[in-house]
Amino acid sequence: MPSYRIEIADRLTHHFRVTLTLKSPAAEQALSLPVWIPGSYLVREFARHLSDFKAHQGAREVRLQQVDKSRWIAHCSGNAALQVSYRVYAFDTSVRAAFLDTDRGFFNGTGLCLRAEGHEATPHQIELAGLPREWDVATAMAALPGRARAYEAVDYDELVDHPVEMGRFWRGDFDARGVPHEFVVAGPRPAFDGDRLLADSKAICEAQIALWHGRGAKVRPPFERYVFLLNTVEEGRGGLEHRASTALLAPRRCLPRPGMAALTDPYVDLLGLISHEYFHAWNVKRMRPNEFAQFDYQRENYTELLWFFEGFTSYYDDLVLLRCGAIDAPRYLALLTKTINGVLATPGRFVQSVAQSSFDAWIKLYRPDENSPNASISYYAKGALVGLALDLSLRQVGSSLDAILRTLWRATEGGPLTEAQVLHAVEEVAGRPAARELGQWVHGTQDPPLQRLLEGAGVSVQHEPTGFGAGLGLRLSEGPVSGVQVKSVLADSAAARAGISAGDEILAVDGWRIRRLDEALQWSGKDQSLELLLVRDQRLRAATVVPDARSPLRQQWRLGLESAATAQALTRRRAWLGC
Repeated sequence: MPSYRIEIADRLTHHFRVTLTLKSPAAEQALSLPVWIPGSYLVREFARHLSDFKAHQGAREVRLQQVDKSRWIAHCSGNAALQVSYRVYAFDTSVRAAFLDTDRGFFNGTGLCLRAEGHEATPHQIELAGLPREWDVATAMAALPGRARAYEAVDYDELVDHPVEMGRFWRGDFDARGVPHEFVVAGPRPAFDGDRLLADSKAICEAQIALWHGRGAKVRPPFERYVFLLNTVEEGRGGLEHRASTALLAPRRCLPRPGMAALTDPYVDLLGLISHEYFHAWNVKRMRPNEFAQFDYQRENYTELLWFFEGFTSYYDDLVLLRCGAIDAPRYLALLTKTINGVLATPGRFVQSVAQSSFDAWIKLYRPDENSPNASISYYAKGALVGLALDLSLRQVGSSLDAILRTLWRATEGGPLTEAQVLHAVEEVAGRPAARELGQWVHGTQDPPLQRLLEGAGVSVQHEPTGFGAGLGLRLSEGPVSGVQVKSVLADSAAARAGISAGDEILAVDGWRIRRLDEALQWSGKDQSLELLLVRDQRLRAATVVPDARSPLRQQWRLGLESAATAQALTRRRAWLGC
């Protein structure tokens, strides 16, 4: 049984000391550290933070041979227990790695715990040591009876699927369908409305349990306990799902304020993040791509199904907020409009399918550059629109995407899933051939017929002008000090035809100095040619931009509740939006 002593070595220099003890090691015992963490599809090379290795069997020093970037061989002798000790640098504030300073500690096992190859299926234990007396610990890992700050997992997979939060933090709890849920908030300002955060989180959790399992009194989620670990910071956002917990990162301004009457946009964003990660407890942590049935921690694990597991989760995260009463229908439609407009303003959707986007996550989505909007599409955003289109299509025949999810959950028993099973479930629930249409949305690059489907569900689609720079095909960073910096130039746009490039600084328009591009509208109309003065590589350049009145980049959508909807459309809208 592998056991780990995780000790705070030096909070000032952000170092943990980890000691792995392995009884009955092999003569040449292989040890390896994962290069990625499930749920975040990028090779992150956690081993780069390890140093100062020492290995012993009793008093005998053991030679530790590194064989590649994240794997070692311990040359053992006899059956004495092997002890391997090493330091881990921990100064990553994200939800994916490890962090340690004088106020807080946090880690995922993928960044700290060497995997004892050949022993992965046995129970694993963790003991935390060297914590300041006033620090507390939060984790969904099972505590070992009779031992302080000691925990046990059934195997290595479970060990690294339970992040650990340490420090002084706010703590609250609630029950959802009879299951205890705990909420931890690190780093908040002194005053926030914890009761409201708990109440809204409970409503989200109960709505999702009902979605997956129905509303019967005896319905329970597939875990005995769940823990939300929220770290609040000045700026930053992220979430990472785990089997019985989630690690969240959000700005402090997202927390609800005492006496807050109206919902703020930051708080709605936090609730959407909570909803998204909780939904993953079913959709990717249990029902998961068949390719993830057994993780390979040493290399990329490819799947074309992230459009389903991340995209459909992204469709439901805000929809659940509507269903549980956290937001109303107009606000939900505003959130949906933002997603639609983001996809419509991305030319890469005509280049890359969401299936290919899923497969290429390792090299594209997590490594964006200035050309990403032209060459790729997010399986989160467009996957959400595929989910929307499928849901509205099914509602035309009296069903819904909810029924698909429950059908798949029962069919897989919350286990590995293939695309063929998804297509079969769609046709079974729809009662008609539908695999070809869904296959085109997933493996093709055309847009789903969203306007027709939305209007058929009692939602109006209006078109309105975009911002000046967006209509020219520019994604900018603007400010009174930084000026106008070009971040991306969209393909087949007026800016692209003018030869503007990412990295350019726009100094002036028609001879006038500007700090924001919209300032040019004071003397120039949207359809007039513009003479731009640019800086590129410390040299002045001139460019003439000729706006294109027919460019789709000059329009964006605005959704609303259709007051003149037909009776049939109103029936669908009530079933979908509840109004």
